[in-house]
Amino acid sequence: MLLVGLTGSIGMGKSETARMFAALDVPVYDADAAVHALYDVGGLAVAPIGAAFPGSVIDGKVDRTRLAAATLNDTPAIKRLEAIIHPLVGAAQMEFLHAAEAKGAEIVVLDIPLLFETGGETRVDAVVVVSAPAEVQRARVLARPGMTTEKFEAILKRQTADAVKRAKAHYVIDTDLGLDHARERVAYILDDLKRREAKVWTARKTAAKP
Repeated sequence: MLLVGLTGSIGMGKSETARMFAALDVPVYDADAAVHALYDVGGLAVAPIGAAFPGSVIDGKVDRTRLAAATLNDTPAIKRLEAIIHPLVGAAQMEFLHAAEAKGAEIVVLDIPLLFETGGETRVDAVVVVSAPAEVQRARVLARPGMTTEKFEAILKRQTADAVKRAKAHYVIDTDLGLDHARERVAYILDDLKRREAKVWTARKTAAKP
């Protein structure tokens, strides 16, 4: 089973691109959705986050606005949060991969926003980066409800530069060229991926065994 990392900085069009892979029957793991589940009522991250960041849990679930305010531009706080979240997300990802393998998937896409930032490129066979010019990215992000320039700049500081991501990628999709172009690139990439050798999954399974 070939593991493909899909990543890109905020506002680059990653979620839309992930849907394009899913439309071609490729199983897609959504790291953001996994985090949302962990933050929701009954989620495994609710109690530890509530203990680490008092006031961040409201009505039994993590209030993302309050949590963001508690960690904004605070590196130690961000590291505390990552220490809680990353192992839980990693476990959810392994469950997804085992389920995909059981269904006979030959290629899976792991939609991970901070792939390079967490060293995730070593845990996949190939990396697809979505990208757009900086001015397009800024306009997209600042159009989001509740987004401010301060938040946007703080997020950018935590993310690997787009130029670096492009240089490290096996494939790049320029999302400012329209949806049809992106779909054509996804189809081309998927066809090319079928010729790649899958190496990482066996090693990951072995490493995950107790």
